Amino acid sequence: IRQQEMFSMADDSILAALHQQLACYRRLGKLAQQQHDHIQNCRTEELLGVLAQRQQSLDEIVDLEQSIAPVKKRWSVYLGELSDEQRIQAESLLDETRRLLEEITAADKQDALALQQRKVNLGREINHTKTARTLNRSYASAAYGKRPAALDVQR
Repeated sequence: IRQQEMFSMADDSILAALHQQLACYRRLGKLAQQQHDHIQNCRTEELLGVLAQRQQSLDEIVDLEQSIAPVKKRWSVYLGELSDEQRIQAESLLDETRRLLEEITAADKQDALALQQRKVNLGREINHTKTARTLNRSYASAAYGKRPAALDVQR
């Protein structure tokens, strides 16, 4: 009975960690939506705030994963130690976590592409501005000649 109680306590802590991890991924999902909105609307300051919040959630996930990882290595054995209800709960928690992770990763890829495109467009605008400035100088030189030397006012 004592060994069964130990399994039960360990199971409870793993299930609790899985619940906490899922809550973190849900929070990350909401933050990913905010991130997307800020990227689309060029709100850099707000984006930086969301990224800081995401980092906090990721740090929490890393901590939780350290306690869950040993069990994941022997997942089938772990599931065999659980009651039917606990096994369904554990599998459901892990499945939803994976689904959220896939959604967040896909959204992040889209945001990265949007940022890369914005960077390319900005580079083009800068080059266009430089080219326009050079053309204007060349035109002014050709049309009006070189600028006269500055007048020496002190004479």
